[in-house]
Amino acid sequence: MSPSCSASVSAARRGRGLTCCIFAHSGDHALQLLDKETEPELLAVLSDINMPGMDGLQLLGEIKQRFPALPVMMVTAYGDDERRRRASELGACEFLAKSVDFEFLKEQLRQLPSAAD
Repeated sequence: MSPSCSASVSAARRGRGLTCCIFAHSGDHALQLLDKETEPELLAVLSDINMPGMDGLQLLGEIKQRFPALPVMMVTAYGDDERRRRASELGACEFLAKSVDFEFLKEQLRQLPSAAD
C-alpha cells in the first residue's frame, strides 16, 4: 500500500535491524494484512479508535482473538475514561492521545518483548 494513503491503522515491523510501518485504511484491511504477515516480525499494531466501518475497539477485539500476544496500542483524539476502560478490557497495551508524542511512542515500542530480538 502506498505510504501516501490516509492511514488509520499501522503495524510496526522489524526487518534487518530497521523498523518500518505498514498502513491499512480500515479495520477490515488491517485484518487482511495481519493474516498475511509473519507474526514474529510484527512488533505492534497502532489503531485509531474512530475509523470508517469497523471501529478501532472492534478491531482490537478481533486482533486479540486471532493474535492474543500481539501488542495493540490505541490512538484517539477523544481520550475519555470510557474508551480507555474499554480498550484496556479488550487488551490494549497502551492508549495514546492525539497528537502522538513520537518520542514516547518510540520508547514504548522499544520496551515491547519482541523489540529486543
